[in-house]
Amino acid sequence: MPMDERSRAEVERAEAALVEHYPRLVRLAYLVLPPSMGRHRKVLTAHGLVQRALPWRGPRRPAGALPAQRGSDTGAGYDLVRQRTVELALAYEERQRPAVLLPTVPFVWGLRLFPRAGGADELALDQALSAVPATVRAALGLWHLEGLDPDAARAVLVRAGVADPDMPQRAAGQLDRRTGAGAAALLNSGEFDPCTVQARPTDLLRRRQRVRAAAVLAAVLALGAAAVALPFGGSPDGAAGPVPTAAQQALDPGRLLRTPHEQWAETSRVDFTAWPPRGRQAGDRQLLARALRVWAAPPAGTRIVAAADTSTRPPAAPPRLLYAGLIDNVMVVVFHDGERLVRYAEPEGATPTLHFARVDNADLTTAGGLVIGRGNGWLRYLIAPWVSDVAVRDLLAPDAPPHGLHLAPDGVTDRIPIPPADGAGCGHWPVTAFRSSPRIDDRRSFLVADLGDLAPAHLTYLPPPGSGGPGGPVEATGAPALHSWARTACSLRSLRGTGVRSVNNWAYAQQDLPEGGGTATWVCNRAETWRGPGRAVVQFQPPAAGPVDPGRIAGRADGTAVCSPFGRHVLGDVHWQAKSGKWYLLAAGSSEVAGIDVAGGVRAGAEAATLAVPAAQNAPAQVEGRLRDGRSLRALRP
Repeated sequence: MPMDERSRAEVERAEAALVEHYPRLVRLAYLVLPPSMGRHRKVLTAHGLVQRALPWRGPRRPAGALPAQRGSDTGAGYDLVRQRTVELALAYEERQRPAVLLPTVPFVWGLRLFPRAGGADELALDQALSAVPATVRAALGLWHLEGLDPDAARAVLVRAGVADPDMPQRAAGQLDRRTGAGAAALLNSGEFDPCTVQARPTDLLRRRQRVRAAAVLAAVLALGAAAVALPFGGSPDGAAGPVPTAAQQALDPGRLLRTPHEQWAETSRVDFTAWPPRGRQAGDRQLLARALRVWAAPPAGTRIVAAADTSTRPPAAPPRLLYAGLIDNVMVVVFHDGERLVRYAEPEGATPTLHFARVDNADLTTAGGLVIGRGNGWLRYLIAPWVSDVAVRDLLAPDAPPHGLHLAPDGVTDRIPIPPADGAGCGHWPVTAFRSSPRIDDRRSFLVADLGDLAPAHLTYLPPPGSGGPGGPVEATGAPALHSWARTACSLRSLRGTGVRSVNNWAYAQQDLPEGGGTATWVCNRAETWRGPGRAVVQFQPPAAGPVDPGRIAGRADGTAVCSPFGRHVLGDVHWQAKSGKWYLLAAGSSEVAGIDVAGGVRAGAEAATLAVPAAQNAPAQVEGRLRDGRSLRALRP
């Protein structure tokens, strides 16, 4: 093949590889680029340099070298664009090629783009990556995103001009060991995906002010006026200036709402509006003004984390100040605008973080605390002024006593361990017990669990029918509740980051198992979100060898009212094997289920809320219940 045709063919193969693997290449570039650029600029730069990684002509052959053999060239085009991507990304930190620092396409005006925020594990990995050189990040990317072995990764680094390619691989191995075996999965998560992004406006107030200033300047030039009235300025005769707009008032730290310190004990509205301002920096106007400005118009690089379906809009009116102070070397400010908690975190020498969470219609328990600080494997709560005692217990150790916590004078707790990350096993599940003050309550104790949001989730329990309970959910602090939650706790990990307000374990039925197999409990675990929709999971819990043996999931439903006060009827079924080896189909419904019918591969019926019939292990069955009012109820499916 002539030389120019061969070069053209190689370029075409590289273009095809770039288009086919574009998201993969952009993710690699995003990982290698310097964190100091900020996420918006990193997203655009990653796309730009991958689009520029396509060579104008094929790779140059050294003088005197023989032409390469013709044959299979699968992957050759991709290797070429990947190599170029790594070189360009490394150049941004090493400043080897000033030309790559010039603005390139894509260019976005009026919007800030950034990947979806992950959880605590992704944040910890992101912080660890920001502390190492680009070559170390490149080595990790070549291992975990590209699947290269150390020798192949070393070859890519050598071709990219890295002087000592073994050093970054050693450092990458050390970082890999510190972050655990889940680093590969985390790097492939949405936190590091610049192709799936969220969009937010840029500094709207500043843009509006610039337009207004331009209009004023044009008017001055047209009229030939001698002076220009500045915003907020007074007139020469001392008359008052223009009245600040609502948006301007919202950014004035002097207008922040501050609840009196003892009002929580004198009000019937016990929620975040009753929290007084706390923290040593509650009077630091410069810090408060800085936090409000970042909230109103986050500068480039600001990390924004929002719970599910939580707005990140700027404040429309002066919010309420809840806290301002130093937490583990991070300056933290917390606001409440009546609907949301907004946590501003300002690490020393790093870009700030904004965390948003819905908390509308909070009450004594759901406004009992908020996450004021979070690290690798721990968190701290800022507790409500009506919480008098705080303790930690393990849901997977229901008979172990709780461990008391020290409280700082400003209401900040000691460090509290957080539950294990996904894939890290489930050997313990720490939750926090709050006890309310007798000044407003009967010293009620209640449990909250961290699910990755600012506001923890309130845990409750509804005992089985006929147990003599109050008829509604109770606090999950008694022995029956703790033993029920011990078998359910590990299912909470699926709720992380979903904006959960409360989770209830409802033991809706108990059933005697065939062949003297003991008594099984059917539990509906329902998670309520702050935004309204809930998730229900039906679990079948047969007699177990230990108190923490998990139940089997028999059915689930999302975006439903099932197992709530507005969806009181539930039915589940499962195949179960007796000790004899014989298989049965079991079904159980809530108290209003008067009968159960089974069709399909199994045909049976019962005039009761439970059913047990012999059935093959995988026999298909359609289970339907008959309610006392004549309506039908289908069993939830897994």
